[in-house]
Amino acid sequence: MIAYVRGSVASLGLTTAVLDVGGIGLELQCAPGTLADLRVGQAANLAASLVVREDSLTLYGFADDDERRVFDILQTVTGVGPRLAQAMLAVHSPDALRQAVATDDVTALMKVSGVGRKGAQRLVLELKDRLGAPAGGLVDLSARPSHVGPAWQGPVHAALVGLGWSTREADAALSAVVLDVEPDADVSTALRAALRSLDRG
Repeated sequence: MIAYVRGSVASLGLTTAVLDVGGIGLELQCAPGTLADLRVGQAANLAASLVVREDSLTLYGFADDDERRVFDILQTVTGVGPRLAQAMLAVHSPDALRQAVATDDVTALMKVSGVGRKGAQRLVLELKDRLGAPAGGLVDLSARPSHVGPAWQGPVHAALVGLGWSTREADAALSAVVLDVEPDADVSTALRAALRSLDRG
């Protein structure tokens, strides 16, 4: 099993990072939040999980070991594969997923593209005693102000900055597409729309 990959960042894409490890370029599938912290030419150390299929070997990269552990646990749920598990981590942090599962918050889980009500209920049922509690304990979300803006907004902004756009350009791109992209759209769809807006600019 590959637990981590350390090397120089050779290139970044919408969903991938290539790390030069001893002269070999390893491509890792990464969530936008992970990609946002990477810079071409700089050293990186990503927790990793190798998914083996009959016709492919796919390496997934994560910001830390906790994300990787949650990614592996998510795939034990009926109907959840690596792509959906990574999509869940693109929308929610590991602790946010723990909070949602612990409090039966199916609405939060349904913010992930590809997760319907039944899927969210299955996640709660099958993960209830497996993910554990959030690091800081459960948070009373009813006491917090309601979230402003779509769930994809933060990850897309981070991804744009990570790809080399300035904070101001990222803000402008989000403003340009926020009315055109559905609030429950997945992160990759919103990111593509934001990049198209920047290209037009």
